[in-house]
Amino acid sequence: MEILKEKIQEELYGFHGRVGLAIELEDTKPCYLNSQEVFQSASLIKIPILLSVLLAHNKDEINIQHPVTISNENIVGGSGVLQALSNGLTLTVKDLMTLMIIVSDNTATNILIDLLGIERINTKFQELGLKHTKLNRKMMDFAAMKQGKDNQTTPEEIIHCLKLVNDFNELFEVDGQNIAKEMLNHQQSRDKLPALVDEDQITVFNKTGELSNVEHDCAIFECQGRKGYIAVLTDRLNDQENAKQTIRKIGKHISDFFIRTQTDLG
Repeated sequence: MEILKEKIQEELYGFHGRVGLAIELEDTKPCYLNSQEVFQSASLIKIPILLSVLLAHNKDEINIQHPVTISNENIVGGSGVLQALSNGLTLTVKDLMTLMIIVSDNTATNILIDLLGIERINTKFQELGLKHTKLNRKMMDFAAMKQGKDNQTTPEEIIHCLKLVNDFNELFEVDGQNIAKEMLNHQQSRDKLPALVDEDQITVFNKTGELSNVEHDCAIFECQGRKGYIAVLTDRLNDQENAKQTIRKIGKHISDFFIRTQTDLG
């Protein structure tokens, strides 16, 4: 693990921006850097929103098979596909959850926020054990951003969310956790942590986030039954492509560590 830490430190040497990371790999000591600092969440907030909807479903407060009709009033820009589809399309809540995760659809996310309400979602965050993760605005709400309202999280709390997805927890039915993990497994944005990983040997379940001067990724790594949880959050950037490349290299170092130690164990 010390070698892995050294390699990550080398990647971060001279990095222009703020970095927060949390790395928890099975059978090793965790690695943290600014892991409790609060960052703009960007689209990472969609993971705790997903868990909040599943928690509400498990409590019979919402039915994820319930149909929802998409209207023009729901449509927002940014990432996603619903903005390009026909007005009047009907999808289930589960479909919206899937789009929110695998293509980071902002319209789907906002509809889910409307279904539960921001206040109730933040209450769910607390039930999930999140102290610093907050939903303060909908996606693409630039007026709220100008007022200083933004969504926030920390690297350690994102790791906590990934563990809720991957490990059995009494808050969820097993089916709910399987649904969440399967959505992450179909993630289409794979240009950061998974980009340089040998996915014949390691399975990666990830979710990215980005805004102007912000680049994030978080992931579950699985290798022959061993698990790893990674969250890398960066902001105050003057070169977003450099930040992406740094996150890619961190993913590669973690992948190499997993494969090397798996060989040693085997």
